[in-house]
Amino acid sequence: MIRTLGLVFVLVTIAIGLSSCTNTVRGVGTDIEKVGQEIQRSTK
Repeated sequence: MIRTLGLVFVLVTIAIGLSSCTNTVRGVGTDIEKVGQEIQRSTK
């Protein structure tokens, strides 16, 4: 029983970690895209 609960806890923790990582990568990509657009606007 304890082993099963431990396994479930580890899997949930990994899932939360991966989803956070994905959100962070998307956020950084969005920020880089915005900076690129601002650079293009300033060079026109």
